[in-house]
Amino acid sequence: MLVLIRGAGDLASGIALRLFRSGFSVVMTDLPQPTAIRRTVSFSQALRFGQTTVEDVTAVRVQTKYGVCAALDEGKIPVLADPGAGCITWLRPDALVDAILAKRNLGTKITDAPLVIGVGPGFTAGQDCHAVVETMRGHTLGRVIREGQALPNTNIPGLIGGFAGERVLRAPDDGVFCQRLEIGAAVEPGDVAGTVNGKPMVCTIAGVLRGILPDGTPVHKGMKSGDVDPRGDISACYTASDKAIAIGGGVLQAILEYTGVLRGVHGQNLLGR
Repeated sequence: MLVLIRGAGDLASGIALRLFRSGFSVVMTDLPQPTAIRRTVSFSQALRFGQTTVEDVTAVRVQTKYGVCAALDEGKIPVLADPGAGCITWLRPDALVDAILAKRNLGTKITDAPLVIGVGPGFTAGQDCHAVVETMRGHTLGRVIREGQALPNTNIPGLIGGFAGERVLRAPDDGVFCQRLEIGAAVEPGDVAGTVNGKPMVCTIAGVLRGILPDGTPVHKGMKSGDVDPRGDISACYTASDKAIAIGGGVLQAILEYTGVLRGVHGQNLLGR
């Protein structure tokens, strides 16, 4: 079964890991110049370097249908620079997962594939997709929504290690980001992780720099540009997060339910086929 995932950031990559390890063929798309913060666990980095490995799974940059087939035959995840997902027309995936996480639908339609899954707010199950998977941390994280929408975006980061908004580092100005610290660096309040036009992006809590934009990335003032993990576990910088894995589990469940793999348990699949 072929699954196309729109987006290749850290949460989309967590989804890809769960599907790939469950035996699905996975193809991903992203921006030509990805803006993932958690770059060490994002398959989008294949577009920057040609190849990247997250945990034990490798992704490669491809440009053509032949490249996709070759990568899949090699047991790798092909990643296309195709933010509009124009590859849908020739790829013809069995399932499409929109994991761009733009907090709104950027063009995904329920007719794009036999099964379309929206990840997070901005989608309505039964209208622009068949199912939605919840992304809000808390009791409903990773749950499959069969009717309606996910919880609305609050613009407040989830609580980790007792901190929420303090974890996020934001660009201090419009301009080009200058990276000062590497992912995995131990930080203290007052440390400068990066600059924009000479203005510092300052850490406000102690922990480990779990993610940061690469040097030279165009940014706007207030744009999320870094992430500090107050738990201080450096290994967490190099593995998919609990949130990503939970969301991936929800997507996996939705695919199994809606495509009839669980027909023997539930009697019939939810697409009515």
